[in-house]
Amino acid sequence: MLGRLIMTGRIHIWHVIVLAALLGIAISFEMPAISALVPELVRRDQIAAAVAMDRSVFHGSRLVGPSLAGLLVGWWGAAAAFFANAFSFLALIVALISLPKRPIGTKEEEEQRRSGIKEGFRYVASERTILAMIALIALTTIFVFPVISVMLPLYVRNVLQLGPREMGWLMATSGTGAFFGSLGLLSVGRERRLKFMSGNVLAVAAGVFSMSRSHSFALTACSMGVLAIALSMNFGLANIIVQEHAPSHLRGRVSAVFGLSFFGLMPIAGLIVTGFSDLVGMRTALAVASIIYGAGGFSILSMAGRHVCDRPVAPVSESEVASVA
Repeated sequence: MLGRLIMTGRIHIWHVIVLAALLGIAISFEMPAISALVPELVRRDQIAAAVAMDRSVFHGSRLVGPSLAGLLVGWWGAAAAFFANAFSFLALIVALISLPKRPIGTKEEEEQRRSGIKEGFRYVASERTILAMIALIALTTIFVFPVISVMLPLYVRNVLQLGPREMGWLMATSGTGAFFGSLGLLSVGRERRLKFMSGNVLAVAAGVFSMSRSHSFALTACSMGVLAIALSMNFGLANIIVQEHAPSHLRGRVSAVFGLSFFGLMPIAGLIVTGFSDLVGMRTALAVASIIYGAGGFSILSMAGRHVCDRPVAPVSESEVASVA
């Protein structure tokens, strides 16, 4: 619709606001559903590889998409980019239609899936490992993601005193780092998860603090690359741990809570962090955010303890085997 409105010259700001709101509502349903669907298509002992592949494709599209959009805008205008984006969803629609049109799991599991969202929240609150992973993502959303999304244009312009070209390179660096970080998930065994996640928390905190002290584009780009790799790995590992621990009949609701810790908090976190940076200055805000994130991240991982890597994967049920047969 945006493409048609732009092509006909009838686009107004309220069109963008309404369609963006509708897109946000759709994503709030889509992301938990997709996250819960991926583990249902493979055996439980294959979840880690499936999530790693899913994250690699996601971050790979972040690299390719903006580049193609830029070419389309340059050749045929903004409307062409929106039409191409809409057309790309056909592949997803075809893939979803091709999935088996039958319940996944036993009849008892299907009945349990209808028990309501309260059971999902109750389970998350009672499961220390899942609660720790969701808390870590929430902490990251509040203190780190505003730095590399909402505040980045202001940081480039006001702190580094650079322009859109340099910001584009920083975003490309971030996307590249995230892509390679997601590929790195395949090399992280269960016994090394806690060490990797702790190291990634340290890397993220150091990266944000480095940006608070940086006066050069090169140092900032290196910091952004390290940040992206570490964040991508921790998001992927947290997702893998949550999907492995959640029972199949609660996986959708647990995924919804997991998504809420990111998508639900992002707008609020952006307001809080940018407001704080207006009060104390951007460099001070980044330094404080890095310290709080580092201390909070290590505390959360200590709460999860060795369960992150030592807890055995639940046995593969007959229903799970049948679902991928």
